[in-house]
Amino acid sequence: MSELFADRYRLDRRLGVGGMATVQLAFDTRLERNVAVKLLAEHLADDASFVSRFRREALAAARLVHPNVVQVFDFGLDEETHRNFIVMEYVDGHSCAELLRDRGTLPPDEAVEILAQSCRGLEYAHRHRVVHRDVKPGNLMRSRDGMVKLADFGIAKAAEQSDITKVGSVLGTAAYLAPEQARGEPAGPASDMYALGVVAYQLLAGRLPYDAASLTDLARLQESGPPQRLDEVSPDVSPALAAAVARALHRDPDQRYVDAAEMETALRDGLRGRAPAAAANWATEEDTAATRMLTGTSATSAMPRTTQAPPSRRLEPIDEPPTSAPRPRRAPAAPPARRPRRSGGALRLFVGLLVVLALAAAAFAGYQAVESAGGRSVQLREEVGGSVEDAVGELRRLIEDNTQ
Repeated sequence: MSELFADRYRLDRRLGVGGMATVQLAFDTRLERNVAVKLLAEHLADDASFVSRFRREALAAARLVHPNVVQVFDFGLDEETHRNFIVMEYVDGHSCAELLRDRGTLPPDEAVEILAQSCRGLEYAHRHRVVHRDVKPGNLMRSRDGMVKLADFGIAKAAEQSDITKVGSVLGTAAYLAPEQARGEPAGPASDMYALGVVAYQLLAGRLPYDAASLTDLARLQESGPPQRLDEVSPDVSPALAAAVARALHRDPDQRYVDAAEMETALRDGLRGRAPAAAANWATEEDTAATRMLTGTSATSAMPRTTQAPPSRRLEPIDEPPTSAPRPRRAPAAPPARRPRRSGGALRLFVGLLVVLALAAAAFAGYQAVESAGGRSVQLREEVGGSVEDAVGELRRLIEDNTQ
């Protein structure tokens, strides 16, 4: 009987080899089940900062319990071999890296099913504030019953800050790094979706979107323009599905999907021939107005805010007289108490004018009567007196009616 690793696990055959670890099938003698034991490279034990980060991230990954996430069971340091290890759920099946190696490409329906399940795992992890940082075909496991699981959560975050592991872990997976990661910026959920977009491109086209020999070349190609559209590379890929993948590969994180759940919906819709709205613009390298419309920051939606303010600023000085006199008038105009006084004064002036006009009219009429009727002055006075009194009486009634 072989010796137990970490006094618990009986190591069997090797499942895979990576730049920073070897994965072996093992049997957990305590729980009597098969597990996958990842043995980290021996030189990593000499990096105390890495070991500390590794433990912290392994704890975070162990809290993720989801059907599309490979669960972490245990981790630690084997004192006898002086090797750090992590014990994970064993997935009896094949990784997407093995599928690509054996088959070259996958039909769209099979590829989208793998990608959609991967989106579910990412969406769950992101909701729990865990970013994978190393999404690639080798970390996508598909069991024999078709269940897809994401592996190696948390290890990349511990590795990306370690000088010892930068060459082995980061450059080894440079093809899947998002542009912001290539520029040295922190990785976020959008970075995981970009990496999954690269996996999607590879599963459907049989090659990477960018053929770069180094991290510098990758960054240059990413900034130079979008990759060739999938429907131009593979005749089996519809334009709608190509557009859905292209959006995940946008160089601007803000132009990608809001979350992995939206990406899953877009991929499934693309498989059915329904492309995202104006999806052709998602992969453009210029921040055009069409692209801004898709992200909810369209020029047309912003235009009312920019065009309404200038007219109000132009109308204010035109509306306002050069002197400050009108402003006191406008303020008192609101109280209703002043209006009766202003209207009463105007009425008195109006009545006075009417009286003067009535007297003038009576005098003019009397003058004409004298001219035409010689000595009938008494009749003129009667006519004139009667006319003035009638006019004055009418004016008095008008005043009384308006001042009640």
